[in-house]
Amino acid sequence: PVQMVESGGGSVQAGGSLRLSCVADGYAFRSKSIGWFRQAPGREREGLAGIYAGGGSTRYDDSVKGRFTVTQDNAKNTVYLQMNSLKPEDTAMYYCAAGLDVVAGSVNYWGQGTQVTVSS
Repeated sequence: PVQMVESGGGSVQAGGSLRLSCVADGYAFRSKSIGWFRQAPGREREGLAGIYAGGGSTRYDDSVKGRFTVTQDNAKNTVYLQMNSLKPEDTAMYYCAAGLDVVAGSVNYWGQGTQVTVSS
């Protein structure tokens, strides 16, 4: 089975930063997109950021645009999510995922998640 393993979550005060990492199987990196989504209690899954095959373009959900940056290191099969200017509403479980369109929610693979908690 394809595995994706997230790390880097934790607790931070509002305005702070965190950098999430995701080590994934090579199969995931051959997907149409690879990136991140999150889910908080009582809320739907929200696609956040993705890197897309072909030209390597990136897409972001409006809620994180300008604050989050997704990057990848193919040599290490690793995807990162740099999160700046964090807000309490960013509190959620964050998942690394790969599939047709991570931001749109069309995913085939995802990890166990890493918790991000932002305090006011």
